[in-house]
Amino acid sequence: MDKKRFYVIVLGLLFLFLLVGYIPNFSPYTLWLTPPIVLSIGIMFAIFVGQHYPIFNKKASKYLLQYSVVGLGFGMNLTEALETGREGMMFTILSVFGTLFIGWVIGRKLLKVDKNTSYLISTGTAICGGSAIATVGPIINARDEEMSVSLATVFVLNAFALFIFPVIGRWIGMSQIDFGMWAAIAIHDTSSVVGAGAAYGEEALQVATTVKLTRALWIVLVAFFTMFLFNSKEKKVSLPLFIFFYLFAMIINTYFLSRYEWGIFLGDLISDFSKKCLTLTMFFIGASLTKESLKKVGLKPLLQGVILWVLISVVTLGYIYLL
Repeated sequence: MDKKRFYVIVLGLLFLFLLVGYIPNFSPYTLWLTPPIVLSIGIMFAIFVGQHYPIFNKKASKYLLQYSVVGLGFGMNLTEALETGREGMMFTILSVFGTLFIGWVIGRKLLKVDKNTSYLISTGTAICGGSAIATVGPIINARDEEMSVSLATVFVLNAFALFIFPVIGRWIGMSQIDFGMWAAIAIHDTSSVVGAGAAYGEEALQVATTVKLTRALWIVLVAFFTMFLFNSKEKKVSLPLFIFFYLFAMIINTYFLSRYEWGIFLGDLISDFSKKCLTLTMFFIGASLTKESLKKVGLKPLLQGVILWVLISVVTLGYIYLL
């Protein structure tokens, strides 16, 4: 079979499976189609079959990521998120920028990871994993391999955290509220936070979800911080409009859609479809990888992600028990 035709078939099947998820009787059969799995499929395709349609992959990953991030805003309630995170606001500020600083020290100074990859991993760890990387990546003009390695690092740790966090929580006797706070801060992606919270208990799920939503709001501030941090005198800053659309989507959902039943349905529909688009985007990003680019990356980015993740988990745990 022609390799390019095989690429189209794989992409078509992934898209079909994502759409099948809307059919109630068939949705359980699509639960395996998660961002880490789809990213892995894209990476394996690039390694074993080869890179095809590189220009299409690049454009699709760039714009579909941005559209997906904007769509996710329709699933967030600005007022609820701010109210829930009010008590832990100071620690949220310290943890977000503290993580970025520690990530810079570990990645750039100790492990000598390239600037973009190190920053993407730090940002994903500091805020909300893949969504943060998707937001910051276009701002710093990250290359496909840098995005792929960063996302792969975060997703691998997410999958591990989903299983290990509830075990640790029960082992040390954490309360529902404490575990929810710990999971929301120490685990990258919202999906894994929700999964870990649900595995621990109903109250843990509620706390983990609301605190994570509050933390996710920092994407906007960090995005502006990133624009100035990566700006040079020779290059004019291009303001990414999708950040404003992301904010606008949250405002519309909070003050308009959430007041009506049809609005709640519409907001959930857009948010859910955006998650599916974000999942599909992982294939484009993974398919952009090559064996040569993987060899250039090495294990250092993964090591940075692991060290940073463990440090944040331990520090957060200590903070919770000292409250």
